[in-house]
Amino acid sequence: MKLEEVHFCIRCGSRLTLQERYGQTRPVCPHCGWVYFADPKVAAGALLVDEQGRVLLVKRSNPPFAGLWTLPAGFVDAGEDPAAAAARECKEETGLQVEIERLLELRYGREHTRGADFILFYLARLRGGDLAAADDAAEAAWFPLTALPPLAFQSTRAVLQAWQSLPPPSGAEFAD
Repeated sequence: MKLEEVHFCIRCGSRLTLQERYGQTRPVCPHCGWVYFADPKVAAGALLVDEQGRVLLVKRSNPPFAGLWTLPAGFVDAGEDPAAAAARECKEETGLQVEIERLLELRYGREHTRGADFILFYLARLRGGDLAAADDAAEAAWFPLTALPPLAFQSTRAVLQAWQSLPPPSGAEFAD
């Protein structure tokens, strides 16, 4: 949220003013002294790779970057475990149930104004479901790394590169 978008104190309702506090200009209530601290937005995503080495991607249906592809991901709700959020988002966007195996990468940097400041990417394993795009995904499909569609985010590219630099799977990753 931009400083200009915060106008009133949540404690007493007074109009906020911009003041220097804790080394930054922040909205401050001149009546009760409440200081607004913007919380970072956090998202979580799942990297799912099938037994043929293809990655699961979803096509964005909403701006920004509508029509471009990314990993299944979305915002973490307050109080929600980020790994659970990654599994939830995967289910919502693809219809697939996954088991989160481990944290693969943490990325920092907002790539668009409505985006997350931090994105936690998890390596996931398919546990069931039928592939069907839903929620804010226009399509969901498996792609070989050598034939990826146009990607929406630099973070998606970076996570795919990080995954490729891991040691090759032993085969146990796909066992039930």
